[in-house]
Amino acid sequence: MTTIDPRTEIKEFLSSRRARLTPEQAGLPAYGAHRRVKGLRREEVALLAGVSVDYYVRMERGSLAGASDGVLDALASALRLDEAERAHLFHLARQSRAPGGARRKRPAVKVRPALLRVLDAITDAPAWICNGRYDVLAANRLARALYSPVLADPRRPANTARFVYLEPEAARTFFVDYDRITRDVAAKLRMEAGRNPHDEELIALVGELSTRSELFRQRWASQDVRLHRSGRKSVHHPVVGRLDMDVESMEMSAEPGLLLNVYTAPAGSASADGLALLASWAAGQGERTPTR
Repeated sequence: MTTIDPRTEIKEFLSSRRARLTPEQAGLPAYGAHRRVKGLRREEVALLAGVSVDYYVRMERGSLAGASDGVLDALASALRLDEAERAHLFHLARQSRAPGGARRKRPAVKVRPALLRVLDAITDAPAWICNGRYDVLAANRLARALYSPVLADPRRPANTARFVYLEPEAARTFFVDYDRITRDVAAKLRMEAGRNPHDEELIALVGELSTRSELFRQRWASQDVRLHRSGRKSVHHPVVGRLDMDVESMEMSAEPGLLLNVYTAPAGSASADGLALLASWAAGQGERTPTR
């Protein structure tokens, strides 16, 4: 049975970040030509973080319960963590301090009618709402048309992570940079696992992907994490061809855990023309590809 154990997550995350950092990168002398460990030794991390070796060893064994924010900041600096990794470390520490939690199934999220109206008011750009598990909870007409390959799965809510890893041929055709997408999806799911390790549906999703996809197992084992942020996404749509779009992902303060994603293309670009063509096609499709 798949579980997400916070102690194991801490141990594997810290050891993986330590292993990737060389003494030279950390500004430390590297004595001897042959080192028995990959990356930094535990005592070197302890030195850089300003804590005792015993204290760091306890942390790397999965105990962050007693670590203050100052210690966590020092550890993040010692390991050269980026913004997402630092946030993940703090999420893991928060879970370490909390009483042992049991799996919990969250109530099904229903997107408020006002938000559905906001989506429908965005007519010139694909816009959709998801949660941290990549469930597609709501989408405007243009987003439903854009993501028609993802929504072809009859399961509801449709799930982008499931499409990426369990429909690899279709996903490789749809996503121009499929390799990057697989890394980003696993890294964002790992970030969500740090925030909500007892989420029953997240545990089930990770278990399903781990069981059925060797590629997901590899990506998951990397311990990489990423934030949902703005960026670029290129897809090859089966009707209008290639679309290169700017993505804005916005956390919704009134709806914790939900993200609003909006895709746009510069005016006058081939992709803007493609989105206009897609809008015309979508208008003729009606509601044939519902999100739920």
